[in-house]
Amino acid sequence: MIEDRFKELRIIYMGTPEFAVTSLNALVEAGCNIVAVITAPDKPAGRGMELQQSAVKKYAVSKNLPVLQPEKLKNPAFLEELKALKADLQICVAFRMLPEVVWNMPPMGTINLHGSLLPQYRGAAPINWAVINGEKETGVTTFKLQQEIDTGDILLQESFPIKETDTAGTIHDIMMHVGAGLLLKTVKGLADGSLREIPQLLSTDQTLHHAPKIFTETCEINAAHSVEQVYNLIRGLSPYPAAFTFLKGKKLKIYRAEKINTIPGQGVGEFSTDGKTYLHLACSDGSLNLLEIQLEGKKRMLTEDFLRGYRF
Repeated sequence: MIEDRFKELRIIYMGTPEFAVTSLNALVEAGCNIVAVITAPDKPAGRGMELQQSAVKKYAVSKNLPVLQPEKLKNPAFLEELKALKADLQICVAFRMLPEVVWNMPPMGTINLHGSLLPQYRGAAPINWAVINGEKETGVTTFKLQQEIDTGDILLQESFPIKETDTAGTIHDIMMHVGAGLLLKTVKGLADGSLREIPQLLSTDQTLHHAPKIFTETCEINAAHSVEQVYNLIRGLSPYPAAFTFLKGKKLKIYRAEKINTIPGQGVGEFSTDGKTYLHLACSDGSLNLLEIQLEGKKRMLTEDFLRGYRF
C-alpha cells in the first residue's frame, strides 16, 4: 500500500541544468508519476544563435514526459495549466525562484533540494562559497518552500567531506548524485507519512554563512591574502567562472594550483618562473604554483604548455 501511494503521487518537477537531470532520472527510474516537467524556455546560443533546449527538457522529451516552459511564472494561462494538472507535490531542483501562488498550489506543498547543510549557505552559490571558505564538510538538504528564500522547514539532510583538492566542480558532481538519492528518500518519506518537518535553527555558537551570487569582483584574486585563502578561492571558482589575476595587463584565469608555503622571494602579486616548468604567484605568506591557466584570448591549458609559447 505504501509503495502504491509513492507511485500514485502526482508530481510536477521543476529544474533546468544537468544537476537537476540526475534527480529527475532517480524519480523516473523509481517509478514516480511525473505528470509534468517545468523548465526554462529554449534560448539562442552558440555562433549560429540556434535555440538550445535545457538539459532537463532534453531528458524529459527522451522519456516522453510533458514539458511546460513558461516565460513568466505568474502568467494566468500557465497558472491554469498548472492547476489543471492536479499535482499532489511539486519538486524544485536548480530552478528559479517561485512565486507563492506556484509553490503553495499542491496540497503537499513544494520541496526543494539545496546544495548545503541548511541553515548554512542559503543563497545562489552554496557550493562555491563552502569551498571558498575552506569548509571541510558540506551536504544536501531537502526542505519545504516558504516565502523567504531557503528558510523552509527541513525534511532530510546528508553530509559528505570536502577534500583538500576538491573544487566547486568536483563537489557539484558528488552533490548531484547524493542529492538525487536524498530526494528519492524524501518523496518516499512524504508518501508514507514518516517524515517530520524540522524548523531551521542555528545554535548560539554558530556563525551563519551566506552564499550570494558570484560576481566578477568576487573572482579577482587579492594576492595580499594568505596562500590558503587564495588557494580556496581558486578551488571554489573552478571550473566556472574561475578566479583570475592579471599578467602584463591581460586577465589570467587560474583553474588549478598547489600551495608552496615558503616565503616568496618576490613581492606580493608578482610572478616568478623558469620559463619552462613552473609559474609561481606570490601571496602574503607563501606562493602558489599555477598548474592550469587561461590567458585572455587563449585557450585553457597546462602551465607547462603555456610557457612554451609565452615569453616573460
